[in-house]
Amino acid sequence: MTATAEPTRRQRREKGQSTRPKRSRRSAAQARLGWMLAGPAFVIMLAVTAYPIGQAIFDSMFSQRLTAPDDRSFVFLGNYTTIFTDPVFWTALGVTGLITVITVAVELILGFALALVMHRALKKVRGVLRTAILVPYGIITVVSAFAWYYMFDINSGFVNSWFSWIPGISGDLDWFSNFGTAVTIIMASEIWKTTPFIALLLLAGLAQVPEELVEAARVDGATWWQQMARVTIPNMKAAIMVAVLFRALDAFRIFDNVFIMTRGESGTEVLALLAYRTSIERLEIGLGSAISVVLFACVLLICFIAIKVFNVDLASGTDASSGKGGKK
Repeated sequence: MTATAEPTRRQRREKGQSTRPKRSRRSAAQARLGWMLAGPAFVIMLAVTAYPIGQAIFDSMFSQRLTAPDDRSFVFLGNYTTIFTDPVFWTALGVTGLITVITVAVELILGFALALVMHRALKKVRGVLRTAILVPYGIITVVSAFAWYYMFDINSGFVNSWFSWIPGISGDLDWFSNFGTAVTIIMASEIWKTTPFIALLLLAGLAQVPEELVEAARVDGATWWQQMARVTIPNMKAAIMVAVLFRALDAFRIFDNVFIMTRGESGTEVLALLAYRTSIERLEIGLGSAISVVLFACVLLICFIAIKVFNVDLASGTDASSGKGGKK
């Protein structure tokens, strides 16, 4: 008696059938229970966020200043045309993208190293080590930004004293007057503050890697790098995607550090600060709302790209392209 093989995803797609595997009654019941438990919170969150987003889109269609609230005219996409033809917007977008790419990349590398240290640490020191590593993440962002600002400030900073012994340097360097040094300090403060968050997420991913697979690779003679590349990292794909996605979205909306350290001077203005300046300082509600909508659209684009690149089904922990589980 021969058993017929289950049709593959490609065969089902060619026959016009659904490529998703049929769910059992138990999984369907669990899905319904999940929606029942999370549904009220989801509806409340949607109601709280939908109105501000809709209001911002609506305001972006008008030319309006708070100094003249009655002088409002409908311009449709005129505000978007203004910002897309303004070099200030593109400069702010470039600075925002630069900070996002560099900080997320460095945080991913450092966070993975810290996650390995915490994962391999002895049980006696594991709790203390994890607490010490996570301390920077527990500090409020504004407090962290002020701490880094006072470290490098030309008047109150103590970092200048470290270079006073170098000939030709008097120890009064103005770190925030130059784009290169200013943006480096901003990125360093971001990396110091949020790397523990990446490490925490990756530590959860490391805990999901089957030890028997790592041991089998070691017995087969695989080197440490081969174990990482072929066993550990592929089985952490979902955790890596969540870490990169969360941090990229947060880094792209950076505001506190830039506002406190430079206020956008020396070419360090980012999109969130540009929207703040336009809406709050210049009181141009329509133009500021258009910048906020573009920022929101960029965040959605980042989500879409990350999900497509990693192609992971977070609900089941499987590779959405192959339908195979994360555990191989």
